[in-house]
Amino acid sequence: MDLPLIYYGDPVLRAKGATVEAVTPEIEQLIADMLETMKKYRGIGLAAQQVGRKIQLTVIDIRAAENRPSTLELEGEEADPNSIMPIALMNPKITPLNDPVSGPEGCLSFPEIFGDISRPEKIRVQAMGREGESMEFVCGGLLARCVQHETDHLHGILFVDRMDRPTKADIRDDLNALQEKTKAELD
Repeated sequence: MDLPLIYYGDPVLRAKGATVEAVTPEIEQLIADMLETMKKYRGIGLAAQQVGRKIQLTVIDIRAAENRPSTLELEGEEADPNSIMPIALMNPKITPLNDPVSGPEGCLSFPEIFGDISRPEKIRVQAMGREGESMEFVCGGLLARCVQHETDHLHGILFVDRMDRPTKADIRDDLNALQEKTKAELD
């Protein structure tokens, strides 16, 4: 079942997610529903907050983004990033492995709003996986950017918070309009 998206201006996007202690049938269903929702809206990542849930769970599937390469290392060996897609991450922890680089980002909670964001190009990820297993991998490129973007959501941080001042100034009118529309719909 696809879920309704939460848009900028809704306070749930600023909520820090609770730790997921175990993969329950409810969590399994939420993962399935989030994957369906992400696919419907043609996204590559979706955090629980974006569907109104205040927990540390995100789903990612970068396979549709063929023009933005990704890298993956599993147990120290190069691997095809598509081999682990789609992926669910719970309680992810990120370790940056190099300096930040600027790159374009958008967000399903900010329709038609884009901006360049500076993030480390390569990261180490530790998380609980879909079966409750402990996962660790190193990724780069779009996958690293997506994991960082979604992990920010789990802590109430939005991509507009990471924009430089000139970029944010360029989209200020669009942000204000979206925020006003969302707040009006909440009332």
